Amino acid sequence: MFEFLDVPVSGALLLVDRFAGFIDPVTAPISVALTIVLFTAVIRLLLLPLSMAAVRGEKARAKLMPELKQLQDKHKNNPEKLRAAVADLQRESGTSFFAGCLPSLAQIPFFMVMYRLFAFPTVNGQPNPLLDDTLFGTPLGAHFTGAAGPVFFGLFALLAVVAWCSSRRQARLMADNPASGGALLRLLPFGTLPVAAFVPLAAGLYLLTTTTWTLVERALLRREPGVRHPVAG
Repeated sequence: MFEFLDVPVSGALLLVDRFAGFIDPVTAPISVALTIVLFTAVIRLLLLPLSMAAVRGEKARAKLMPELKQLQDKHKNNPEKLRAAVADLQRESGTSFFAGCLPSLAQIPFFMVMYRLFAFPTVNGQPNPLLDDTLFGTPLGAHFTGAAGPVFFGLFALLAVVAWCSSRRQARLMADNPASGGALLRLLPFGTLPVAAFVPLAAGLYLLTTTTWTLVERALLRREPGVRHPVAG
């Protein structure tokens, strides 16, 4: 069904295996796990322009919220006119209300490749050597449902901390701008926990790395330039 991923999965296998072998003299026995973290960081660096565009779009949308609220009140009984008016508003302002989703959507192919890389015993008809690698004794291709242990519980704990921090940040954004989202947006970060329970440990490491990156990246990109904090004394 996903044969179109065979080529990128084979390429990812080569890159991960070669790089892990290169750093193995220094980082054994976590070479492959560390390689996954580093490659995830490289992917996020490549997607940085999308993230910057998403943050600019969010700031632009925040300025449009009063106008959007007026349109919602004006056309509350006519959804078709409301959609047309919102489309006109986006076109005139050059802002898309869906730009914030681009970084997450762009990561889906990479996540699928990482999942397949550690979910199957063969890659392109050849044995998958990465399945022999472990993180503190737990195979990187293991699933929580079949190999529950300290490594998975540690992964879930870290994912929960990152999700909690992300949820708290979303709550602060909602306090500053009530139109920026609802309670559902505060719960979305915790969706990584059930996902991590059903994907290989390696894919869980990808989730932990990318969600941590997102948390730090958004905090840095949303800082207003030129804002000085008062110094005590």
